[in-house]
Amino acid sequence: MKSRLLLILALLAAAPLQAQQVPAPPTEDGGLSGAVSDDSEWQDLGIAIPAFATNADVPTTTSAGSTAALGQALAQIITADLRNNGLFKPVGPDGLPRPGFEQVPAPDFGVWSGRSAEMLVQGYVRANGDGQLTVGCYLYDVALKQQLVKAGWTVAPGDWRRAAHKCADMVYARLSGESPFFDSRIAYIAESGPKDRRMKRLAVMDSDGANHRYLTTGQATALTPRFSPDYKSILYLSYLNGRPRIYIYDLVTGTQRLVTETQGPTFAPRWSPDGKWILYSMATAGNTDIYKVPASGGTSQRLTDTPGIDVGGSFSPDGSKIVFESDRSGAQQIYVMNADGTNQQRISFFGGRGATPEWSPRGDQIAFTHIAGNFRIAVMSPGGGELRYLTDSWQDEAPSWSPNGRIIQFFRTEPNSGKASIWQVDLTGRNERRLSTPGDGSDPAWGPLLP
Repeated sequence: MKSRLLLILALLAAAPLQAQQVPAPPTEDGGLSGAVSDDSEWQDLGIAIPAFATNADVPTTTSAGSTAALGQALAQIITADLRNNGLFKPVGPDGLPRPGFEQVPAPDFGVWSGRSAEMLVQGYVRANGDGQLTVGCYLYDVALKQQLVKAGWTVAPGDWRRAAHKCADMVYARLSGESPFFDSRIAYIAESGPKDRRMKRLAVMDSDGANHRYLTTGQATALTPRFSPDYKSILYLSYLNGRPRIYIYDLVTGTQRLVTETQGPTFAPRWSPDGKWILYSMATAGNTDIYKVPASGGTSQRLTDTPGIDVGGSFSPDGSKIVFESDRSGAQQIYVMNADGTNQQRISFFGGRGATPEWSPRGDQIAFTHIAGNFRIAVMSPGGGELRYLTDSWQDEAPSWSPNGRIIQFFRTEPNSGKASIWQVDLTGRNERRLSTPGDGSDPAWGPLLP
């Protein structure tokens, strides 16, 4: 049977668990509510996450091992997810008492208040007769002795990590008031080999760097991937023998389809929010302009026609506007235009140069590479104001937003070795972390939340 993630449709007998999607944060049932701002940290909120319980320690076909080992691994992933987002500092599961199966729906709140825990995440994992796994997750307010939210999932053994990310998403959404993002994937370019013969392959991984796999062989150079809005495919640029082609890679079948083959140097293909159009830039006769082409293929439409280099860019979340970079003023700056190419206006007037802009999925900010000596990741409002730097390294570039617009990932190049690696930073600018990849990595792109 095809691996997939299913919500439980009925109450579970051993530990009652109502099936539900990750809910919107309630506002009238006690506990924390509301939303955090971009400069909020909330790192004083104590969240305990003990190992998940199991009704019987039996072997599984997962990479974690038996259900007991799996319960420990699930709690570790949830802890890492919540720690790495910049809002919480959870504790667990190492050093915490492991609840019994019967304690999951009925915690001993005295134990956890004695450990200064304000919130408690408990759960269980159970191996089913059909080979699937059942995972339950509960969030409790320790001081109020109250359950805030619960959910459960049945997963194929190969999808057990998704259950942990789903649980972290549920907790994150309930406590922060924001949309979640842990159960998502990242596409990027895996790099290897010497500088003059660099191999660049299309690769994907989970949002925490796990479940890594290569999609292309490296025979052709792959660049600038982007997930489709429906998560079924990846758009990317391919160069073979100097000839640029834009492909759509089907993640279900493992096949790819040519969208367009251009004559001149081509850059940065991007989806429209509805998945019907692809934005890209192409150089002809010494001029680089922005075009869009139907995702199904066909005739391209030119959107810019000015002397210089215009490189797009990304659509606003509603698809009405496009942010792009242009040197028409004499240096790279950030511009915005309508989706049909009209009303082109410069929005960056803060010194230095601006490149690789990308609109936040929330629509309230634009991330870009600011070049003024070093390359730094910065954000600004769609009107060009409220400039803020999020990083301060030698060469950070190509920002890509998390599905909820709270985290930005980018790639960092080391000054001496030239090695590239993938990093993430939240909107406070104070929480950076490097994602582990088998080799060098560049051009990261975050996909939407998985269905």
